[in-house]
Amino acid sequence: MAKHSQNEVKESLKELTRIFQPKDPRKFVKDYIRKYRITGGYEDELTTLVENELGRINSSVS
Repeated sequence: MAKHSQNEVKESLKELTRIFQPKDPRKFVKDYIRKYRITGGYEDELTTLVENELGRINSSVS
């Protein structure tokens, strides 16, 4: 992750996930990577992060 520290990117993505609660985590991550020019190779890791965060949100709501 070129210009950003890895933790910064993860925290930012978690926050955006809480705000937007995307229906399609993979598309959400692809858009995020494109918008913020994150280096390739992290898509799967970040998608898992979004899915886990959505799971936490959904379990705390019910």
